[in-house]
Amino acid sequence: MNQELQSHLLRVLDSRPSGSPDSVSGGCIHQCFHWGNYFIKTNTLEHEATFRTEATGLQLIAATETIRVPEVVTHGIDENSAYLVLEHLELTSSGNEALLGEKLAALHQHESEQFGFPEDNFIGATPQPNPWTDDWRSFFRDQRLGHMLTLLETNGIHFSHTESLLSRVSKLLPENPKKSLLHGDLWGGNKAFLRDGTPVIFDPACYHGHAACDLAMTTLFGGFSNRFYDAYRSSSNLDDPTLHEIYNLYHILNHALLFGGSYVSQADGIIRRFTG
Repeated sequence: MNQELQSHLLRVLDSRPSGSPDSVSGGCIHQCFHWGNYFIKTNTLEHEATFRTEATGLQLIAATETIRVPEVVTHGIDENSAYLVLEHLELTSSGNEALLGEKLAALHQHESEQFGFPEDNFIGATPQPNPWTDDWRSFFRDQRLGHMLTLLETNGIHFSHTESLLSRVSKLLPENPKKSLLHGDLWGGNKAFLRDGTPVIFDPACYHGHAACDLAMTTLFGGFSNRFYDAYRSSSNLDDPTLHEIYNLYHILNHALLFGGSYVSQADGIIRRFTG
């Protein structure tokens, strides 16, 4: 962390952190630091909106009083950097997976009147549009798959049969699922546990949508046990495993945009299966 940002944070934080900031590994987009009781993310100024919308998501999840998230301390900019300050939590990779399932099901019971979110945000480094929409099928078609396919085209990555895919989305998706508050990016790296086993989720890309989107994402890279799924499904009937592949296509397209390589061929294979 540069000296200018350290000095700025010392002025804006209510409690002066002890020691000096220690770099934390694992972040693929931002620089992360542990400084006393704080966990700090920082990046260049153009990431201000990324941190602001992440803070919004964390605060909305916290307001449901269902599942633990890090408390937002503050966010903002100095002359050269954008930052997000969260409470620092001592986390471990293992804990009460059944409780995680129960708590996620409880989060999904919090609904909105429409699909979408009060503001656009980001899925990883990619802009994620969230206009309020009454129809789930058109929201997922246009603001998820269609949006991602447009970004890929702009970056020179082309797939066959995309028009056919988008025209078939309405036949693949439920007409009017519950408009659940979603974490939005719930892969295994975005959950952990406190020392007493309490589950914690973080790095959200929140919006109101079909709860099966969150459950689908948990299956994409693994890291969730059968205890998690059993507990979720005993607490909720909002999941539909038959939808996991079409919902995960959004994330695979995003990875194709960000990283290319095998994700492009993986996305192409899924598109061909749905349009063949």
